[in-house]
Amino acid sequence: MTSAIPRTSTGVAKKTANVLYGLDSPNMTMQAEHMVVGAEGPVEIPLPAFLIEHDKGLIMVDTGFHPCVCEDPALLFGDRPETDMIVSKPEQAIEPQLRKLGYTPEDVTHVIVSHLHTDHAGGLFQFPNARFIIGPGELDYGKNPTPESAHLVMERDFLGADVQNYDWTEVTEERHDLFGDGAVELLHLPGHTPGQMAVLVRLPGQNVVLSADVVHLREAVDMLAPAPTDTDPEQAVKSIRKLLQIVEEEDARLWIIHDYRDWAEFGDPLTPIR
Repeated sequence: MTSAIPRTSTGVAKKTANVLYGLDSPNMTMQAEHMVVGAEGPVEIPLPAFLIEHDKGLIMVDTGFHPCVCEDPALLFGDRPETDMIVSKPEQAIEPQLRKLGYTPEDVTHVIVSHLHTDHAGGLFQFPNARFIIGPGELDYGKNPTPESAHLVMERDFLGADVQNYDWTEVTEERHDLFGDGAVELLHLPGHTPGQMAVLVRLPGQNVVLSADVVHLREAVDMLAPAPTDTDPEQAVKSIRKLLQIVEEEDARLWIIHDYRDWAEFGDPLTPIR
Protein backbone atom coordinates (compact mmCIF):
# COMPACT_ATOMS: atom_id res chain seq x y z
CA MET A 1 0.00 0.00 0.00
CA THR A 2 1.45 3.37 -1.00
CA SER A 3 0.94 6.64 0.82
CA ALA A 4 -1.03 9.42 -0.82
CA ILE A 5 1.10 12.11 -2.43
CA PRO A 6 0.83 15.40 -0.45
CA ARG A 7 -0.89 18.09 -2.46
CA THR A 8 -1.30 21.85 -2.31
CA SER A 9 -4.68 23.53 -1.95
CA THR A 10 -4.91 23.67 -5.75
CA GLY A 11 -4.42 19.92 -6.05
CA VAL A 12 -0.88 20.15 -7.42
CA ALA A 13 1.54 17.58 -6.00
CA LYS A 14 3.74 19.21 -3.38
CA LYS A 15 7.42 19.61 -4.13
CA THR A 16 10.22 19.92 -1.63
CA ALA A 17 13.08 22.25 -0.98
CA ASN A 18 16.49 20.74 -1.67
CA VAL A 19 18.28 21.36 1.62
CA LEU A 20 18.11 23.42 4.81
CA TYR A 21 21.11 24.81 6.69
CA GLY A 22 21.25 26.31 10.17
CA LEU A 23 24.02 28.90 10.23
CA ASP A 24 26.45 29.38 13.08
CA SER A 25 25.79 32.43 15.23
CA PRO A 26 26.80 34.43 18.28
CA ASN A 27 25.26 33.26 21.52
CA MET A 28 23.85 35.09 24.50
CA THR A 29 23.68 34.11 28.15
CA MET A 30 20.59 35.34 29.97
CA GLN A 31 18.00 34.29 32.51
CA ALA A 32 15.40 31.84 31.24
CA GLU A 33 12.58 33.90 32.80
CA HIS A 34 13.39 36.63 30.29
CA MET A 35 12.54 34.14 27.54
CA VAL A 36 9.64 32.18 29.04
CA VAL A 37 7.29 33.24 31.82
CA GLY A 38 7.77 30.80 34.70
CA ALA A 39 11.13 29.40 33.55
CA GLU A 40 14.16 29.71 35.82
CA GLY A 41 17.92 29.76 35.76
CA PRO A 42 20.62 30.91 33.33
CA VAL A 43 20.45 29.77 29.73
CA GLU A 44 22.77 30.14 26.75
CA ILE A 45 20.92 30.74 23.49
CA PRO A 46 22.00 30.84 19.83
CA LEU A 47 20.91 33.79 17.69
CA PRO A 48 20.78 32.14 14.27
CA ALA A 49 19.73 32.51 10.68
CA PHE A 50 18.88 29.76 8.19
CA LEU A 51 19.41 29.08 4.49
CA ILE A 52 17.05 27.10 2.24
CA GLU A 53 18.01 25.91 -1.23
CA HIS A 54 15.05 25.56 -3.62
CA ASP A 55 14.97 25.14 -7.38
CA LYS A 56 13.30 28.56 -7.66
CA GLY A 57 15.58 30.49 -5.36
CA LEU A 58 17.95 30.80 -2.44
CA ILE A 59 16.14 31.79 0.73
CA MET A 60 17.38 33.23 3.99
CA VAL A 61 15.15 32.82 7.03
CA ASP A 62 16.10 35.77 9.23
CA THR A 63 19.51 37.42 9.18
CA GLY A 64 20.64 37.55 12.80
CA PHE A 65 22.22 40.62 14.37
CA HIS A 66 24.07 43.23 12.35
CA PRO A 67 27.35 41.50 11.39
CA CYS A 68 29.38 43.98 13.45
CA VAL A 69 28.28 41.96 16.50
CA CYS A 70 30.48 39.13 15.24
CA GLU A 71 33.47 41.46 15.49
CA ASP A 72 32.54 43.10 18.79
CA PRO A 73 29.06 43.31 20.38
CA ALA A 74 29.94 46.77 21.71
CA LEU A 75 29.91 48.10 18.14
CA LEU A 76 26.13 47.65 18.15
CA PHE A 77 25.16 47.81 21.80
CA GLY A 78 27.72 50.17 23.31
CA ASP A 79 27.35 50.15 27.10
CA ARG A 80 24.04 48.28 27.06
CA PRO A 81 24.01 44.98 29.01
CA GLU A 82 23.91 42.93 25.79
CA THR A 83 27.58 43.75 25.15
CA ASP A 84 28.65 41.58 28.07
CA MET A 85 26.00 38.90 27.47
CA ILE A 86 27.01 38.02 23.89
CA VAL A 87 29.93 35.84 22.82
CA SER A 88 30.81 35.96 19.12
CA LYS A 89 33.48 35.24 16.51
CA PRO A 90 34.10 36.94 13.13
CA GLU A 91 33.51 33.69 11.24
CA GLN A 92 29.94 33.60 12.58
CA ALA A 93 28.95 36.40 10.22
CA ILE A 94 26.60 35.26 7.46
CA GLU A 95 28.75 36.20 4.45
CA PRO A 96 31.71 33.88 5.16
CA GLN A 97 29.31 31.04 5.90
CA LEU A 98 27.50 31.54 2.61
CA ARG A 99 30.85 31.47 0.83
CA LYS A 100 31.64 28.13 2.48
CA LEU A 101 28.46 26.83 0.85
CA GLY A 102 29.40 28.30 -2.54
CA TYR A 103 27.19 31.41 -2.43
CA THR A 104 27.41 35.15 -1.91
CA PRO A 105 24.81 37.45 -0.34
CA GLU A 106 23.99 38.69 -3.84
CA ASP A 107 22.79 35.18 -4.73
CA VAL A 108 19.99 35.28 -2.15
CA THR A 109 16.61 35.77 -3.85
CA HIS A 110 14.26 35.83 -0.85
CA VAL A 111 14.59 36.81 2.80
CA ILE A 112 11.83 35.64 5.11
CA VAL A 113 11.73 38.06 8.04
CA SER A 114 10.08 36.18 10.89
CA HIS A 115 9.73 39.48 12.79
CA LEU A 116 11.62 42.73 13.21
CA HIS A 117 13.53 42.24 16.45
CA THR A 118 17.14 43.10 15.81
CA ASP A 119 18.50 39.62 16.54
CA HIS A 120 16.46 38.44 13.54
CA ALA A 121 16.50 41.48 11.23
CA GLY A 122 19.85 43.13 11.87
CA GLY A 123 21.50 41.87 8.70
CA LEU A 124 18.84 42.65 6.09
CA PHE A 125 21.05 45.19 4.35
CA GLN A 126 23.41 42.43 3.17
CA PHE A 127 21.01 41.08 0.52
CA PRO A 128 20.55 43.72 -2.20
CA ASN A 129 18.92 41.41 -4.75
CA ALA A 130 16.40 39.77 -2.45
CA ARG A 131 12.67 40.10 -2.06
CA PHE A 132 11.81 40.59 1.61
CA ILE A 133 8.73 38.80 2.95
CA ILE A 134 7.19 39.95 6.22
CA GLY A 135 4.04 39.21 8.21
CA PRO A 136 0.91 41.38 8.44
CA GLY A 137 1.28 44.50 10.55
CA GLU A 138 4.94 43.87 11.33
CA LEU A 139 6.33 46.98 9.65
CA ASP A 140 3.84 49.13 11.55
CA TYR A 141 4.83 47.38 14.77
CA GLY A 142 8.50 47.98 14.04
CA LYS A 143 7.83 51.71 13.78
CA ASN A 144 5.78 51.72 17.01
CA PRO A 145 6.86 48.81 19.23
CA THR A 146 5.34 48.18 22.63
CA PRO A 147 7.24 49.48 25.68
CA GLU A 148 8.08 45.91 26.71
CA SER A 149 9.78 45.16 23.41
CA ALA A 150 11.09 48.54 22.22
CA HIS A 151 14.64 47.64 23.24
CA LEU A 152 14.52 44.73 20.77
CA VAL A 153 13.82 46.92 17.73
CA MET A 154 16.31 49.05 15.78
CA GLU A 155 14.64 51.06 13.04
CA ARG A 156 17.79 51.24 10.95
CA ASP A 157 17.43 47.48 10.36
CA PHE A 158 14.39 48.05 8.12
CA LEU A 159 14.16 51.81 7.56
CA GLY A 160 17.83 52.73 7.13
CA ALA A 161 19.24 54.29 3.99
CA ASP A 162 20.81 51.01 2.91
CA VAL A 163 17.48 49.12 2.89
CA GLN A 164 14.87 51.77 2.11
CA ASN A 165 14.67 50.84 -1.58
CA TYR A 166 14.41 47.11 -0.98
CA ASP A 167 11.52 45.02 -2.30
CA TRP A 168 9.12 44.36 0.61
CA THR A 169 6.13 42.02 0.44
CA GLU A 170 3.69 41.84 3.35
CA VAL A 171 1.82 38.54 3.34
CA THR A 172 -1.68 38.43 4.79
CA GLU A 173 -2.62 34.73 4.72
CA GLU A 174 -2.41 32.52 7.80
CA ARG A 175 -0.33 30.16 5.65
CA HIS A 176 1.54 31.61 2.69
CA ASP A 177 3.01 29.16 0.17
CA LEU A 178 6.16 30.94 -0.99
CA PHE A 179 6.50 29.28 -4.41
CA GLY A 180 3.03 27.75 -4.77
CA ASP A 181 4.43 24.23 -4.62
CA GLY A 182 4.14 23.45 -0.91
CA ALA A 183 7.89 23.37 -0.30
CA VAL A 184 8.16 26.46 1.91
CA GLU A 185 5.20 27.82 3.86
CA LEU A 186 5.12 30.92 6.02
CA LEU A 187 2.92 30.44 9.09
CA HIS A 188 1.44 33.61 10.60
CA LEU A 189 1.43 32.98 14.36
CA PRO A 190 1.12 36.36 16.08
CA GLY A 191 1.52 37.18 19.73
CA HIS A 192 5.23 37.72 20.17
CA THR A 193 4.78 40.46 17.59
CA PRO A 194 1.77 41.19 15.33
CA GLY A 195 3.45 39.77 12.23
CA GLN A 196 5.40 36.93 13.82
CA MET A 197 5.86 33.99 11.44
CA ALA A 198 7.24 30.48 11.71
CA VAL A 199 8.38 28.58 8.60
CA LEU A 200 7.45 25.09 7.42
CA VAL A 201 10.11 23.54 5.18
CA ARG A 202 9.27 20.34 3.32
CA LEU A 203 12.45 18.43 2.49
CA PRO A 204 13.01 15.16 0.61
CA GLY A 205 13.27 13.12 3.81
CA GLN A 206 11.41 15.13 6.44
CA ASN A 207 9.39 18.21 7.24
CA VAL A 208 10.85 20.84 9.57
CA VAL A 209 9.13 23.78 11.26
CA LEU A 210 11.42 26.65 12.24
CA SER A 211 9.80 28.18 15.30
CA ALA A 212 11.29 31.66 15.07
CA ASP A 213 10.10 33.36 18.29
CA VAL A 214 6.68 31.74 18.50
CA VAL A 215 8.49 29.78 21.22
CA HIS A 216 11.95 30.54 22.57
CA LEU A 217 12.73 27.45 24.66
CA ARG A 218 11.31 23.97 25.17
CA GLU A 219 9.85 25.18 28.45
CA ALA A 220 7.44 27.40 26.49
CA VAL A 221 6.05 24.28 24.83
CA ASP A 222 5.95 22.25 28.03
CA MET A 223 4.17 24.99 30.01
CA LEU A 224 2.31 26.67 27.12
CA ALA A 225 3.84 29.87 28.45
CA PRO A 226 4.37 33.21 26.69
CA ALA A 227 7.49 35.38 26.74
CA PRO A 228 7.69 38.54 28.87
CA THR A 229 8.31 40.58 25.72
CA ASP A 230 5.25 39.27 23.84
CA THR A 231 3.02 42.06 22.55
CA ASP A 232 -0.09 39.94 23.18
CA PRO A 233 0.55 37.13 25.69
CA GLU A 234 -2.90 35.58 25.34
CA GLN A 235 -2.56 35.43 21.56
CA ALA A 236 0.98 34.11 21.94
CA VAL A 237 -0.30 31.08 23.85
CA LYS A 238 -2.93 30.48 21.16
CA SER A 239 -0.16 30.59 18.57
CA ILE A 240 1.93 28.07 20.51
CA ARG A 241 -1.04 25.70 20.45
CA LYS A 242 -1.50 26.33 16.72
CA LEU A 243 2.20 25.74 16.08
CA LEU A 244 2.08 22.39 17.82
CA GLN A 245 -1.05 21.46 15.88
CA ILE A 246 0.67 22.22 12.57
CA VAL A 247 3.75 20.25 13.60
CA GLU A 248 1.55 17.24 14.34
CA GLU A 249 -0.57 17.56 11.20
CA GLU A 250 2.51 17.90 8.98
CA ASP A 251 4.40 15.09 10.74
CA ALA A 252 7.19 17.64 11.15
CA ARG A 253 10.15 18.13 13.44
CA LEU A 254 9.97 21.34 15.44
CA TRP A 255 13.23 23.29 15.57
CA ILE A 256 13.10 25.76 18.46
CA ILE A 257 15.73 28.03 17.05
CA HIS A 258 16.94 29.66 20.29
CA ASP A 259 17.25 26.35 22.16
CA TYR A 260 20.64 24.62 22.01
CA ARG A 261 18.97 21.34 22.93
CA ASP A 262 17.22 21.39 19.56
CA TRP A 263 20.46 22.29 17.77
CA ALA A 264 22.07 19.24 19.35
CA GLU A 265 19.42 17.09 17.68
CA PHE A 266 19.69 18.72 14.23
CA GLY A 267 23.48 18.76 14.13
CA ASP A 268 26.29 21.26 13.99
CA PRO A 269 25.88 24.55 12.09
CA LEU A 270 26.06 24.13 8.30
CA THR A 271 25.02 20.48 8.56
CA PRO A 272 22.79 19.83 5.49
CA ILE A 273 19.25 18.90 6.55
CA ARG A 274 17.39 16.96 3.87
